[in-house]
Formats: sequence, C-alpha cells, structure tokens
Amino acid sequence: MKFEEYFNPIDIDALGLVVNHHQRRLSQTILTYCTEESFPALENIDIAIIGVMEERNAFNNSGCSLAPNQIRKYLYNLFPHPKEARIADCGNLIIGSQIEDTYTALADVVAELLHLRIIPIILGGSQDITLANYRGYENIGQIINAFTIDSSIDISADSEEFNSKAYITSMLCREPNYMFNYTHVGYQEYFVERDVLGLMDKLYFECYRVGAIQENLDNVEPLVRNADMISVDVSAVRQSDAPANGNPSPHGLYGQELCKLVRYAGMSDKCSSIGFYEMNPLFDNNGQTAHMVAHAIWYFIDGFLWRKKDFPYKEKESYKKYFVSINDDSHTIVFYKSKKSERWWMEVPCSKDKMIKYERHYLIPCSYQDYQTALDNEMPDRWLMAYNKIMI
Repeated sequence: MKFEEYFNPIDIDALGLVVNHHQRRLSQTILTYCTEESFPALENIDIAIIGVMEERNAFNNSGCSLAPNQIRKYLYNLFPHPKEARIADCGNLIIGSQIEDTYTALADVVAELLHLRIIPIILGGSQDITLANYRGYENIGQIINAFTIDSSIDISADSEEFNSKAYITSMLCREPNYMFNYTHVGYQEYFVERDVLGLMDKLYFECYRVGAIQENLDNVEPLVRNADMISVDVSAVRQSDAPANGNPSPHGLYGQELCKLVRYAGMSDKCSSIGFYEMNPLFDNNGQTAHMVAHAIWYFIDGFLWRKKDFPYKEKESYKKYFVSINDDSHTIVFYKSKKSERWWMEVPCSKDKMIKYERHYLIPCSYQDYQTALDNEMPDRWLMAYNKIMI
C-alpha cells in the first residue's frame, strides 16, 4: 500500500508548537507527514496517528471534523516519556466525495496497519468512524472484542438510520459478523432506552453505568484488557472537564478517569486500535478539551510502554494455574495468573474446532475477585457470558 496516496500532510507551522531547543517535546520524537517532509517510513513503527476530518454523519455536533489538528497542537507540545515509543503521524486522511469512500479508505489503512502490527490512534471526527475502524478488522478476517466509552449506547431501533448516534446497529448487523464481544462503559441511564439494555443483555454483551465503574475504576481493567478495538466519545466526560462537544452532559467521567481507562488500554497486549471522537473545537474553552484528549493519548502511549507481553494464549508455562470446582465438581474453571504482571485470566471450555476459531477469546481477562467468586462456589458472570457466546 502507498500510504501517502491516502493522506494529506500536516501544516506544522499552523499548529503553533512551542519551540525550545533545550527541551525535547513529542513533536521532536514523532515522525510526521508534513508539508516539509515526505511520508514517514513505517518500518519498526509501533503506533500510527491518523486524523479523520469527517463529520457528515455527526449527530448535532457540526465542527467536530476540526478536532485532529487541534488535538495535535496540545499533544505535540507535551514532554515525551522516559522511554520513547516509535510513533509516526500519517497526517489527515483524504476525505472522499461520498462518506462511504472515507469509510472504505480508513478501513483499508487500518487493515494494512494491523497487518504490519502497528497500532492506529484515530483522531475523529464523529464516532460513526468507529464503523470504518471495525471494517479494517473485517478486511483481515479477525474476530474481535470491541470496547466503547460513551455516555449513551449508540443503537437505533430503525435499522435504516445511520449516524454517530446509531452506528453500533450497523456493526452488529453486518454479515459475516466479526464481533465476538462488545463492552460499553460510562453510559448514563437517562440517555439509554430500556429496550437497548435488554438487547445488550440478550446478546451477552456487557454494559456498565458511569456510577458503577466510578465506585472502583480498577474493576474495569479486565474489561479493557479484553478489547481489540476501543472507541472513545468525548461526551463520556462531564461538561466541566470536556466542554467541547455538541451533546454534553453535566455528569460523567472526570478527565483523569478517562486517562486511567485509556492507560489500561495501552497496557493491554490485545488492544490493537483506539479512536477518539466527537471533540468539537467550536465549543471548547481555551483548548481545555483538546488538551484533555492529548493527555489521554499520552497516557495510552505510557501504558503501551508498560506492556508485559503476557496475553496467555501462547505460553501457559509462564503462569500459575488454578483449578476451582463448582457445584460439587459439575464444573471446573481454570484460572491463570501471570508471573510477570500478576494479572488474572479464566478459561472457557470449548471444542477443538471452536478453540481454533476463538483462540483469542476463550481465555477471559478477569480479576482476583472473580477467582474468589469461584472459590465461593459461584460462577463469575463474565465466565457465563463468554461460555454462552461460544456455545451458540
């Protein structure tokens, strides 16, 4: 693939970067496709930043297409990590004459980056771009787990409706379907129809209210660790922390809570793409929201640099193995604890043919609390949901 044919270069001078030759900034560590430089070589690159200035299917958020360069302005001015990741900025995707052209182009780019084992960080634009990210996995035939941070669950009862508030419907209805699991955190109950929650339950998908996860944010880590693709809607963060959104709420996550969740994503060996959407500079307050999103990206990179390479479907000898019998030995759950990170997984039994199909999904990230639940002779809820999906 000739990546440069898909992107417009960035005008670095227009970003208004801080220039201080005695202080090294991220702008000096990122290989950037800009008007003064050719497209960066992607050999040995870990992370690729992609701007997608697309908003034609935005719901009540005209102006969000302006976000990518505004986010870059604050991201590039941050100080780099002690250990530097190998990052390239591909520039801004060339927007198609039809929105489907934009989706197809992004899906092709994402698929090629995944093939090269490079993690795309997508800067939207509206959240319907998540569909194009998902289609990138379709292009390589990979069954995935999707994870969304959003104040609402963007599903519509009308299968013909499509916009940034209805894009999940299209993801779930595509055939063949490559979605094994979908997890949604941070929704606010007054923004979600009861029928939508019922549908999520029937599909054995996981949805968690913002108040429930705020009680102990560490409990969300296994959920994030299970995700391949992550989509972040800025509206999940309360308006006082993130005013730059056309659909804000006075309640929601705090900015530092979003950064913590995104850092968990960076730490996960399974996470292979992430997107940030719906940030609208027209509503921002002195760059406050753009700065927050830049911080979140910084924390994602920080988490990436802490990866332990301990996703356990390959080298089980690197784990402590525990067998827990439940209901008078009618079921046995196998738990694995990493010797590197002390993180936990639990195994869902399945036949050999399904094990080949679901090789990345029959080991479920969990917590020590799930292990304790099993010791108390109870089935962990997440084990049951995964078992039901594999057995379908």
